[in-house]
Amino acid sequence: MTHPQQPAASATPAPAVRGDTVPALVASAAARLEAAGVAFGHGTTNAHDEAAWLVLWRLGLPLDTALDEAAAVTAAQQAEVAGLIEQRIATRKPAAYLTREAWLQGVPFYVDERAIVPRSFIAELIADGGIDGFLSDHTRDVLDLCTGNGSLAVLAAMAYPDVRVTGADLSPDALAVARINVDRHGLQDRIALQLSDGLVELPGPWDLILCNPPYVNAQSMSVLPAEYRAEPELALAGGTDGMDFVRRLLADAPARMSEHAVLVLEIGNERAHFEAAFPELPVFWLDTSAGDDQVLLITRQALESGLQARGRGTPP
Repeated sequence: MTHPQQPAASATPAPAVRGDTVPALVASAAARLEAAGVAFGHGTTNAHDEAAWLVLWRLGLPLDTALDEAAAVTAAQQAEVAGLIEQRIATRKPAAYLTREAWLQGVPFYVDERAIVPRSFIAELIADGGIDGFLSDHTRDVLDLCTGNGSLAVLAAMAYPDVRVTGADLSPDALAVARINVDRHGLQDRIALQLSDGLVELPGPWDLILCNPPYVNAQSMSVLPAEYRAEPELALAGGTDGMDFVRRLLADAPARMSEHAVLVLEIGNERAHFEAAFPELPVFWLDTSAGDDQVLLITRQALESGLQARGRGTPP
């Protein structure tokens, strides 16, 4: 999760949402969202993209519809769109909770308030092969830890047809949402779902662990916009420095990883806290659309040696 995008609310009267063409309706809805000062970051980063998403969804049009090629909009449709935009503003819920759908790498996923809105940058790395060079022909058992709505587990199963995937989470509610997505994509025979507090119920050995854990530090949690507070706190809050879950994971992981396994870990804007907590760990920082400080990769061997050095109090 990157820092939320929250424009300042305007003191001018709220613009009405209207327009007899789709582009005009999108522009009007975007102006209304801007004036209301809603926060973005759950699939869109600005008012125009969020407005386009909500307008097209409310009109029943594909989200890749060319706006200037859409049909005229009736007065009744304008009223429906206006109602949805006002609901977005009044509830401050992420748009995905209103539409019950989110997209990652062009793949649709069901989501509701039981699970965090999926937006992991690990999805990019799965789709573009960014971690393939660290895998081998022996990569067979993949764990998506903190699976949430199951999106990374589904994407991993799609990208690597020869692997077995387990999606695990501490939240039974999140796993119920993940089950919907596993079934929706017909991957019941490829993806198992497991309730687990961290790695407690996941002995492995795992060849690849993907993890987008709760990593938001306490100070950042205290100032999150309402859209983020609408999500399960369990999926976001990482303690004082954001590293509470990560500490447990790194301590427990080596014993549950195969010899040549790798761990791919998303830490968002917490690189400084990660490096302060684990200065001895030799990690690879992976390039994503948000830069090269959001997601890291570490091998089992490097994790073991780093933790041993940490225990001895010697430099890495």
